[in-house]
This record gives sequence, structure tokens and C-alpha cells, in this order.
Amino acid sequence: MLEILKPVFYLLIFPGLLFTGVLGLFFMWVDRKVTALIQSRIGPPWYQCYADIGKLLYKQVIIPAGSNRLSFVAAPLIGLAGISLAASIIWMVNINKSASFIGDLIVVMYLFVLPSLALIIGGAASRNPFSSVGASREMTMVFAYELPFILIILTAVIKTRSIIFEDIITYQLLNGAMIASASGILASIVFFICMMAKLCYLPFDIPEAESEIIGGTLAEYSGALLAIFKLTNAMMLLAVPLFLITLFLGGIDVSSIKGIVLLTSKYLIILVLVILVKSTHPRLRIDQALKFFLGPVTAIAVISVILAALGV
Repeated sequence: MLEILKPVFYLLIFPGLLFTGVLGLFFMWVDRKVTALIQSRIGPPWYQCYADIGKLLYKQVIIPAGSNRLSFVAAPLIGLAGISLAASIIWMVNINKSASFIGDLIVVMYLFVLPSLALIIGGAASRNPFSSVGASREMTMVFAYELPFILIILTAVIKTRSIIFEDIITYQLLNGAMIASASGILASIVFFICMMAKLCYLPFDIPEAESEIIGGTLAEYSGALLAIFKLTNAMMLLAVPLFLITLFLGGIDVSSIKGIVLLTSKYLIILVLVILVKSTHPRLRIDQALKFFLGPVTAIAVISVILAALGV
């Protein structure tokens, strides 16, 4: 019986939904607080993100007339399930490398698409013109940034000759973090840019664009369903940088105080860079974002793959 409950515990409690969700909301507060300081504001108290989720959970869920009720309700659950499972796998393979399985890298890569897919489904199901525009923009953005994102994953696969997290982590333990190589530096830069788009942060918050399309895909969401979307975003803010750390920055070591401090330092550096970029760059137009991702970003990713194949 305990063996059957273990996967459920890993997914829902630790290190999945609850653990990653609590940490993600905390770092979302850090994001809001630092952004406020940059803009000469005080910012919210530390508990504000938790209070926002709690408040939304108690509010009424309003389903717009004429919408596809099943898709509208299922969309946020799909996104939450995807990020919970992705976060669980990333944590587990770093805590216990023997938990890795064949193709887990590919599985996580696809799981990270589910939150974006959830936004597309939810926006399209809302029957709201702003939500439809937001869903269309989200779909276009996914097609744009997924190509360079897949290419940089291929960089890690070529360097380690494996699609298993255990081999990737072991390779970096023996040879140093991949970011120390030319191909690793380029791959990390492209990963960071794609991460900003996955998180829907400026300058790539095009699908939400509150000043243009009133929240876009989330325009019709309220109550618990909106809370689930916001929790998913908070978990993405933690899980996607951890994916970057696992692939190119030497992996995660939580077996010692030194390892935890090092992990925290790596994550905070990434978080500060994210905050600085989104606080200092204006939103791009959708056509500008497409040209950017399918042009220079993809070109850098291709160069990274070539350098990895050459062993550089």
C-alpha cells in the first residue's frame, strides 16, 4: 500500500505540487518586491502571493456564457498537472539520480509545453475576443521559441550522448558544468531567452498584454480557476530555472548545506537576471518576437549544436 502511495506523495506533496508551489509563490513575491524597489515603490508584504491565491480560492468561479465548459474548466488543471509532474521529475533525479529513467529529459521537455497549451485551450474555450487573441498569440509564441529551445536541449544531448538526466548530471560532475564550454554558454543564453517567453515575462508577455488585450487568455477566468493558473505561473518561475541549472549549471545538490547554498545562489542569480530584464525592456510586438526567435535566437542555438558536435 505504501509503495502505491509513494508516487502520489511525490507528485502532490514533496517535491511536487505543494513543495514547489509554496517555494514558487515565495520567489514570485521576491520578484514583485525587487521589481517594486527598482521602480521606487515599497512592494507587497511577504505573504501577499499566498493571500492572493487564498482569496481567489474563496471567490466564485464564473463560466462565461457560450463557452466550452469542459475545456474552460480542464485547461488550468492540465497546466497545473504538467508543471507539477515536471517539477517532481527534476527534483527527484537531482535528489536521487537512480530515480532517472530512459527519456526523462524528453518527457520533461514536453511537460513544460502543457502550461502554454493550457492557456491556448482556456483562451480559445472562453469565447471572448480578447482571450481568443491571447490564445492565438500564445500559440504563435510557442511555435517561435520551441524551435531554439529544442535545439539547445539537443546541445546537452550531443555533449553527453544521452537523453537521461542521470547521465547529464554525472557528466557535469566529472567534467564540470556545461556552461564552462563555448557551446554551453551559447545554449544557456538561448535557454534564458526562451525561459522569459515560457514565463510570459517582458519583453515577451505578448499573450497577456494587459494594456492591449485586457489580460488576454486569462480575461474570463476568475475564482479557483484563476488561482490555479497563477499557482502554475509561480511553479514555472521555480521549475524552469531548475531545469536550466540541471542541464547547464552543474545540477542540484541538496545532500549538504554547501550544496543547498550553491543551489540557492545559482537560482537567485537567474532570478535577478529575470527581474532586471523584465523591468528594463518594453513589450515586443508579435511580429518582432517571431523575427527575434526564428532569426538570431535560432541561429545562436544552431551554432551551439554545431560546437557541441565538434566537442567545443
